[in-house]
Amino acid sequence: MAKIRLKDIAQALGLSVSTISKALRNSHEIGEETARRVLDFAHSHHYFPNRLAKGLKEGRSGTIGVVVCAIDNTFVSGMLEGIDRACQEKGYQIMIMQSKESSVQEQSAIELLIANGIDGLLISPALETADFSQLLSVQQRGVPVVLFDRISDRIQTHQVGANNFKGAYDATMHLLDKGYRNLAYIHAGTELNFATQRLSGFETALAERGIPPAHYQVAELKINAASGVPEALESALQKMLNAKQAPDAILAGSDQISTACLGILTRMQIKIPYDLALIGFSNTRLADVFNPPLSTISQPGEEIGYLAAVKLISLLSGKHGRQEFETVLMDTQLHIRASSSLARGRRVSSSERVTS
Repeated sequence: MAKIRLKDIAQALGLSVSTISKALRNSHEIGEETARRVLDFAHSHHYFPNRLAKGLKEGRSGTIGVVVCAIDNTFVSGMLEGIDRACQEKGYQIMIMQSKESSVQEQSAIELLIANGIDGLLISPALETADFSQLLSVQQRGVPVVLFDRISDRIQTHQVGANNFKGAYDATMHLLDKGYRNLAYIHAGTELNFATQRLSGFETALAERGIPPAHYQVAELKINAASGVPEALESALQKMLNAKQAPDAILAGSDQISTACLGILTRMQIKIPYDLALIGFSNTRLADVFNPPLSTISQPGEEIGYLAAVKLISLLSGKHGRQEFETVLMDTQLHIRASSSLARGRRVSSSERVTS
């Protein structure tokens, strides 16, 4: 089968070669309907432009760089699905790197992506990242940057994330409504906006119910690229449970912490939810099959990734002219399962414990 050419697509669609070329490189001169016709035809007939030649000619690569904390995280994989979908729709390819929560590895990933000629950068900053000077430098070099999931007030750009304050607030209110009063919050130490907003949501809910700081605990785990969650978490849990006023419910501030917490408490022979309730930020698809099933605050990962990519592509295409940067916070959803569904103080029979 002969390789399809630009003029073959133009002849089939009744358009000029120039129009086909512009549509394939996502030019703002081409309307969305025409661009979609061209892209659909090209994809269905297995037409792949020579991106290297096109990049050398136009000074653009058609590639978007993506930096995430870890590719084996189910929430991250959902965001990547959204990013990929948006980029495919607009004719971009993506190059993915992971920071593993290390600021040093993040810097190396960004440098490598820039060296490979990306047109724009999508990034969810590492927990260790406190200095945004590298991202500001990327912007100054003319490469647009959009933050997703982990947003920050240290850089002016489009940002897309979840409403972390509301998610933590709703989860805390759920625990209080169930009768729990000695709450604890465990999070990974970071100055990033998402973490401070989650803590604020937790503390605001308690304050509204008249519960003073002396009646709840907050543990900040020192997690970095070299240390894992379980070791730091187990130490924090031991300290909390041995305190004069031990918690009767825990809100976990991240995906890793919530799932690791369940395993460690089970190993410590803490019966959930009979001895201690547990709820956390987690998008793991295994929440329903844990023992007990884990109550979670889920975030719309795919939607966050998709919108972040759309925002970046709008900067690259220039279709909307000079843009006012926007921060979008998407709603979280509370999923109540067995780990926090038992009303505090309710007597539980041995048969119920066996079957739960």
